[in-house]
Amino acid sequence: MKKKVHVVPHSHWDREWYFTTSRSKIYLMNNFQKVLSLLEENNGYNYYVLDGQASLLDDYLSWKPEDKERIGELVKDGKLIVGPWYTQTDQMLISGESIVRNMQYGMEISDKFGKYMNIGYVPDSFGQSAAMPQIYKEFGIEDTLFWRGVSDDDVKHTEYTWKGEDGSCVNVYQIPSGYYIGGEIPEDPKHLSNFLLEEPFNKLWSRSTTKNVLLPNGFDQAPPRENLPELITHMNHNYEDLEFEVSNFQNYIDSVKSHHPELEQISGELLNGKLMRIHKSIFSSRSDLKALNTKIQSYLVNTLEPILSISYSLGFEYPTEVIKEIWKLMFENAAHDSIGSCVSDTTNEDVYFRYKRANDLAENLVELKLREISTRIDNQEDITITAFNTTSSSKSGIFETSLYVPSLDFSIKDSEGKPYDFTILRYEDQTHYILGQGNILDPSKKYYKPQTVYKVDIACELENVPSFGYQQFHIDLHASSLKKLTKSSDSFIENEFYKIELNNSNTIDILDKKTNFVYKNQAVIEENGDDGDSFNYSPPKKDQVIRSSDFTPKVKVSTSSIMSMIKLEYKLLVPKNLEERKAGKVSVSLPVTLRVTLKKNTPFIDFKFTVNNQNIDSHRMCVLFDSKIPSNFSFADQQFGVIKRPVIREKELKLWKTNPESWNEVPISIETCQSFVSLENDDRGVALIPRGVREYEIVGESYNTIRLTLFRSYGFMGKEDLLYRPGRASGETVISTPDAQLHKELTFDFSAIYYQGNLSTYHLSHKVNEYLKDINLYQEAEYLNTRLKFTQTSPSKSLPLVYSLFNAQDNGVLSIVKKAESRPGFIIRFYNGKYKQNDKIRLFFNKDIKVAELVNLKEEKKISLNPTTELQLPDLDHAKLLTVYIELKK
Repeated sequence: MKKKVHVVPHSHWDREWYFTTSRSKIYLMNNFQKVLSLLEENNGYNYYVLDGQASLLDDYLSWKPEDKERIGELVKDGKLIVGPWYTQTDQMLISGESIVRNMQYGMEISDKFGKYMNIGYVPDSFGQSAAMPQIYKEFGIEDTLFWRGVSDDDVKHTEYTWKGEDGSCVNVYQIPSGYYIGGEIPEDPKHLSNFLLEEPFNKLWSRSTTKNVLLPNGFDQAPPRENLPELITHMNHNYEDLEFEVSNFQNYIDSVKSHHPELEQISGELLNGKLMRIHKSIFSSRSDLKALNTKIQSYLVNTLEPILSISYSLGFEYPTEVIKEIWKLMFENAAHDSIGSCVSDTTNEDVYFRYKRANDLAENLVELKLREISTRIDNQEDITITAFNTTSSSKSGIFETSLYVPSLDFSIKDSEGKPYDFTILRYEDQTHYILGQGNILDPSKKYYKPQTVYKVDIACELENVPSFGYQQFHIDLHASSLKKLTKSSDSFIENEFYKIELNNSNTIDILDKKTNFVYKNQAVIEENGDDGDSFNYSPPKKDQVIRSSDFTPKVKVSTSSIMSMIKLEYKLLVPKNLEERKAGKVSVSLPVTLRVTLKKNTPFIDFKFTVNNQNIDSHRMCVLFDSKIPSNFSFADQQFGVIKRPVIREKELKLWKTNPESWNEVPISIETCQSFVSLENDDRGVALIPRGVREYEIVGESYNTIRLTLFRSYGFMGKEDLLYRPGRASGETVISTPDAQLHKELTFDFSAIYYQGNLSTYHLSHKVNEYLKDINLYQEAEYLNTRLKFTQTSPSKSLPLVYSLFNAQDNGVLSIVKKAESRPGFIIRFYNGKYKQNDKIRLFFNKDIKVAELVNLKEEKKISLNPTTELQLPDLDHAKLLTVYIELKK
């Protein structure tokens, strides 16, 4: 029986890289026309895979709409193969909801043309997340085809099963030598008869479980190989024991399955960089853009879609097409090169603009919906503040917002007249700006118009704001609940959970009052060189490490009864560039500020790091927290669950030390997380919650310290012979990236929590998730109905002062609440945030339910539930997600 070679015509189409999307789209228009013609000619060019990303159809048809029917016919005939993704997303840097929505939109677009490729096809993603098997299965995908992340030390063959963190399994068909290997089929007839006997082709058969191998025929932004059928005819004449055919990925997978091979199994996240680069530290490239991604991803799922859902439940419109536009902007930035920031400066300008546009659309849409609700609440007060809670339980705490008020002394009260304390953080007189605009629609209308207007940033203490709903408060100008923020000569701050004070080592000690344990020398700022590029952090061959503990800070302390802050201002002395670092020279003063904030009754400590990075090149800054817990493992959240990682990848390091020449990358232990990383023992733990760069490493003699990356800077897209990545450059060495030196003032926020017990008993995932879902406070006053907010007509007031759609009991983590994609109800998704422990969820609705179902990620029904106002959902196993469809009665 002959061995079969499946030659799959395709193109790996980076929408942008060292080139911009504009250049890519121009060439896509040119090349794709050739693809359509080849497929229509019926000359043996039977299939073409459009890189698994339906966004290319959007791009092409925006300029060539007349080809829509041609494309539809070819997709229906199975010749043009599209989807299932919208863009070729990265898996390690992107949130679970972003991954889910990316595939939903990719499948939806592909379905409009006929059908999508039902394979988890990710030819170039920099590693594979342990959450993906569950996500694939929930979309009805049983097979995945990828290149990066698994080596011959992990499995012997290129076909195996992959068990995800939750236990879900999918079949893997790994592209052993890259998605471009079939593109190396030679044109010269003399070489056609022997090229498969040479490397890397001669190794394909030894790793295959059957007599089938895959030769993907295509390359980055390359046109189709127009004479491919002719070349295959020549090869079938030249190789007696091989059968070549133009094929597709599904045919190849079906051929392998028909032989029923016995498959090995691997599990967990796949980040082995031996045979192919996975760029392990790409998590911090262009740290300013990574911070934007963190912020906007969080805003979409924690604020935008929940606020729209609250609004929708009250009878307002849910603007589906706007949401799609916002998400598609994020998907374009989620493509592996774009989110990795391993691109040119010009391309990163495009990435930034998409973030800006997505953020602007999201924030303004939220403002409109908050306004629609707030102005319709039946309250006759002149100045109101409506607090919106997007969590699944009632919420208390200290929340910040900006107000425009007639006085610097007033009281915030609820409808019962109960006052709530607040502190003014900053203020500015904006009387002329606000009052000079006028009420455009009805200048004669009588309303309260103050003599003075101050813009104030405040922190306000609220209690029991109802779950997934709102509560309206008002401002009483004849009373006061102001708690003044005053400067203090002390060198410490404290609340019910902690006492934080400056020590003699120029760092801070944190007393956990719940355990009476003192964590010494916390939040040490560390600066060192970065000899890497846009793909990889890499330390210089000769480095200097500078720490804030070697410099005496200027200390400022401010306190009120509801919050307190300690501000540490350092002036570090550091090398200007890699040359000075190598010479042991330090010549530049680097101003750094670390502000530490404690809020009343809050176990989270907030940090704000600010640095003036105008004059330093090619360096990295981190912050270190010593947990005093010797550790073999760290815990972090991945998409839809918690993962346990070794602090050192001992197996890989041992293999690398034995034969480093065979490795593309050093197996470092720089990792990423979704929202937290922690070290713990049975009694206590320390967790960091990054709000910017989400990259960490566990360091220290006993691996007891979490090192969180704040930012790094570099000057080239690609460099050769790095310590962490020897050999050739990744990317283009001729492309300098001066913008990636980040010569500007930078600010990065993060939080810390010192907890008791382990993360499961403490419900750490749930608490972090709820902390990141901040209360949104919206002020309404008639004197603000001007150009400041855009003038609107006054609506009728019929909504209640307090509203809650639902609440959840127990501690499942709420991932998203949004409108369903194609039905009128809501999608509510939870996941288990504990580690190796089951979780329960009970939902209580304050409106009557018409339909209740458990659905998959395609939002198709799995199980009908009894549509009552109280739902007991099935238990969630470790790292499992669960999606509910709810339709309310009218």
